[in-house]
Amino acid sequence: MSILNKVINKVFGKKSDKDLKKIQPIISQINEEYIKFEKLKDEELKNIFFDIQSNLSSIIQDYKNNNPNSDLNELKKIEQKYLNDNMIKVFAIVKDVSRRLIGKKFKVMDTEMIWDMVHYDVQLIGGVVLHQGKISEMKTGEGKTLVSTLPIVLNAITGRGVHVVTVNDYLAQRDSAWMGLVFNFLDLSVGCLLDR
Repeated sequence: MSILNKVINKVFGKKSDKDLKKIQPIISQINEEYIKFEKLKDEELKNIFFDIQSNLSSIIQDYKNNNPNSDLNELKKIEQKYLNDNMIKVFAIVKDVSRRLIGKKFKVMDTEMIWDMVHYDVQLIGGVVLHQGKISEMKTGEGKTLVSTLPIVLNAITGRGVHVVTVNDYLAQRDSAWMGLVFNFLDLSVGCLLDR
């Protein structure tokens, strides 16, 4: 790092530090919602998620009914606002689903596994960053795959599907089965396309 960069960082601070400072209150809100969900039964938690899903469908349908020549850009803005407004609640639901799955045995590519993951704050930060359309850099073992469940579930409520691209068939097959536990809990279907 050059002297000039060091001086600039010292005076103005790092951009990443400023970004984290903006995101931290969101993480606190997600964790507050998460604590509320711990007391609910599985069906109650699912119903909250289904209500969020159906409310978006109703909002879109109402807009289309009232605007016969509906503008695709306007629909996108309505949808994006709805997703942003419900991000905290949906992320808390996904985190709670992960907690509910702890101890569940499952198979991934003929390997017996036990679910043992719940989103840490750093993973929630990664989910927020991805939903915002930014890049979240994480090292191996920091939970990128679990991070992906957050924006995937949030954006899946649109009903149009979410496509996740990974670097090879092994990861695609492994992760679709592995994280599929979270998606299936919320009645979201999972598919996997392989290059074979």
